[in-house]
Amino acid sequence: MGLGNFVAQVAGDVVNYAQFGVAGLMGGLWWWERKYSRQREDELTAAHKTIMDTREHLSAVLEALQGNTKVIGEFTAVQGEILRVLRGDKPVANEHEGTLCR
Repeated sequence: MGLGNFVAQVAGDVVNYAQFGVAGLMGGLWWWERKYSRQREDELTAAHKTIMDTREHLSAVLEALQGNTKVIGEFTAVQGEILRVLRGDKPVANEHEGTLCR
């Protein structure tokens, strides 16, 4: 919202309530503050929902990435074993992963 639009809207609201005197002006200012507080609260609620939805999607992506990383590691180990067998190399036990390596 541009500053000009904001001032025009506020001025219109205040003028409508100013005709009722000081009490009307105070009522108008209270109403205006409540209106924009509610609007801001709605914006914050929508932003919070978006953040929580994004967090849920990110969690699912990270779980898939961890699973893929594990599978790629296992696949690489198996391919290394196959390569060693094809070359006729003598396997040596790897104490860290329980697989055979050169």
